[in-house]
Amino acid sequence: MPREAHTTDIGAACASLDAYDLVIDARSPGEHALDRLPGAINLPVLDDAQRAEIGTLYKQVGSFEAKRRGAALVARNIAAHLEGSLAALPASARCLVYCWRGGNRSGALATVMARIGWRVEVLEGGYRAFRRQVVSDLGVWPARHRCVVIAGPTGCGKSLLLAALARRGAQVLDLEGLAAHRGSVLGHLPEVAQPAQKAFETRLWNALRRCDPARPLYVESESRKVGQCQVPEALIGQIRASSGVLIQAAPAVRRALLLREYRHFVEEPQRLLARLPALLDHHGRARLDDWMAMVEQQRWEDLVDSLLTHHYDPAYHRSLARNFSRLDAFSAVSLAGSDEGSIEELANAVLGQPQAA
Repeated sequence: MPREAHTTDIGAACASLDAYDLVIDARSPGEHALDRLPGAINLPVLDDAQRAEIGTLYKQVGSFEAKRRGAALVARNIAAHLEGSLAALPASARCLVYCWRGGNRSGALATVMARIGWRVEVLEGGYRAFRRQVVSDLGVWPARHRCVVIAGPTGCGKSLLLAALARRGAQVLDLEGLAAHRGSVLGHLPEVAQPAQKAFETRLWNALRRCDPARPLYVESESRKVGQCQVPEALIGQIRASSGVLIQAAPAVRRALLLREYRHFVEEPQRLLARLPALLDHHGRARLDDWMAMVEQQRWEDLVDSLLTHHYDPAYHRSLARNFSRLDAFSAVSLAGSDEGSIEELANAVLGQPQAA
């Protein structure tokens, strides 16, 4: 008997997500780029232009002609996938296929794949069902976790500390890494685009689903927005209701770390000159002109010290006092230097704090 594709609901699909050999997004490349299930590859049954063509044909001519033209395009695209991305897929592979609502596009691809012999499941409700699940889970999952907040002013090595903790097997939620942004007006990463908000939330969901609520979860003391990505309400609320550690570091240590972390600005000063005007409304023309002159004169240490003194430190301390109700419960830890060994010593100190138990 020929194998048939089967439907699976969102709960079963999420529970088995890591068990699938291949997750296939049958939507158009434009839809896929905005957000998709974790690990999904894009095998569009109709590309963006073809979707627009079929939609126009449906409105202007009628459903029969639209379906006939659509079927021809779908058949060609599926054939191309079979001879391309699916050519080396083992016969034993278990696959999950989805589209926008779990209808015609995913059904067409899944039917052909199943008849060939692959084990294929179609996600009932498609991406829309997954999106609802992500929003629902992000509303309740954060409350299950005991967050240990890594706090400290700009340049004290918070991101480096999180990475060191992760290397030691600690549970870490790296919001800046997930958002592809360092969290400040100058924090965009060169040549790396931030994810769309939905994709950022999917990254959070995928990270949290792998976390054990019985173990502490280390997270940086982020603002509500990381670049253009907004941290979901339940998560930011849980973080701000938690305690943790407050990193202390000498100005010279912070300066060295920042100059290393923002090396792209030193190497390409025009990037920084293009970003600094965003601070005009906060600090006025005179101070902005001073900062611009420091860049042009390559007075990097003076620039870092001035930005910390006049912008970053005051803003950070105001935010910390305003948003963290348990600030008096934070433990102080010291970063002795900007070298890798000092970061490792800091990680050991943090793991030795009572919150790590």
